[in-house]
Amino acid sequence: MSGKNQHVVPRANEWAVRGAGNSRDTSHHSTQAQAERAARDIAINQKSEVLIHGENGRIRERNSYGNDPFPPKG
Repeated sequence: MSGKNQHVVPRANEWAVRGAGNSRDTSHHSTQAQAERAARDIAINQKSEVLIHGENGRIRERNSYGNDPFPPKG
Protein backbone atom coordinates (compact mmCIF):
# COMPACT_ATOMS: atom_id res chain seq x y z
CA MET A 1 0.00 0.00 0.00
CA SER A 2 1.36 3.39 -0.93
CA GLY A 3 1.14 6.67 0.98
CA LYS A 4 0.02 10.09 -0.12
CA ASN A 5 1.74 11.80 -3.00
CA GLN A 6 3.77 14.83 -1.90
CA HIS A 7 3.43 18.15 -3.69
CA VAL A 8 6.12 20.86 -3.74
CA VAL A 9 4.20 24.10 -4.18
CA PRO A 10 5.09 27.81 -4.25
CA ARG A 11 4.00 30.08 -1.41
CA ALA A 12 4.40 33.86 -0.98
CA ASN A 13 8.15 33.95 -0.33
CA GLU A 14 8.95 30.28 0.15
CA TRP A 15 8.15 26.73 -0.92
CA ALA A 16 5.92 24.23 0.84
CA VAL A 17 5.49 20.46 0.97
CA ARG A 18 1.90 19.28 1.13
CA GLY A 19 0.54 15.74 1.14
CA ALA A 20 -2.20 15.08 -1.41
CA GLY A 21 -5.61 15.79 0.11
CA ASN A 22 -4.19 17.55 3.17
CA SER A 23 -5.67 20.92 4.10
CA ARG A 24 -2.41 22.15 5.65
CA ASP A 25 1.20 22.21 4.48
CA THR A 26 3.54 19.61 5.96
CA SER A 27 6.57 21.95 5.96
CA HIS A 28 7.90 25.26 4.61
CA HIS A 29 11.32 25.90 3.05
CA SER A 30 13.21 28.95 1.81
CA THR A 31 14.17 27.26 -1.49
CA GLN A 32 12.47 24.89 -3.88
CA ALA A 33 15.46 22.52 -3.65
CA GLN A 34 15.06 22.21 0.13
CA ALA A 35 11.35 21.51 -0.29
CA GLU A 36 12.09 18.89 -2.96
CA ARG A 37 14.51 17.07 -0.63
CA ALA A 38 11.97 17.05 2.21
CA ALA A 39 9.20 15.82 -0.09
CA ARG A 40 11.49 13.11 -1.51
CA ASP A 41 12.31 11.81 1.96
CA ILE A 42 8.60 11.54 2.80
CA ALA A 43 7.80 9.90 -0.56
CA ILE A 44 10.58 7.32 -0.17
CA ASN A 45 9.27 6.49 3.30
CA GLN A 46 5.68 6.20 2.07
CA LYS A 47 6.48 4.69 -1.35
CA SER A 48 4.63 7.47 -3.12
CA GLU A 49 5.30 10.20 -5.69
CA VAL A 50 6.66 13.74 -5.54
CA LEU A 51 4.96 16.28 -7.81
CA ILE A 52 6.99 19.45 -8.24
CA HIS A 53 5.06 22.55 -9.20
CA GLY A 54 6.68 25.54 -10.88
CA GLU A 55 6.26 29.19 -9.92
CA ASN A 56 3.07 29.24 -12.01
CA GLY A 57 1.57 26.39 -9.97
CA ARG A 58 1.63 23.88 -12.84
CA ILE A 59 3.24 20.49 -12.34
CA ARG A 60 6.64 20.56 -14.06
CA GLU A 61 8.12 17.30 -12.82
CA ARG A 62 7.07 14.13 -11.07
CA ASN A 63 9.17 11.41 -9.49
CA SER A 64 7.98 8.06 -8.21
CA TYR A 65 9.56 6.30 -5.23
CA GLY A 66 8.66 2.63 -4.90
CA ASN A 67 5.25 2.43 -6.54
CA ASP A 68 6.27 1.83 -10.15
CA PRO A 69 4.70 -1.12 -11.96
CA PHE A 70 7.24 -3.70 -13.08
CA PRO A 71 7.74 -4.33 -15.86
CA PRO A 72 6.92 -0.78 -16.98
CA LYS A 73 3.94 -0.44 -19.30
CA GLY A 74 4.35 0.96 -22.80
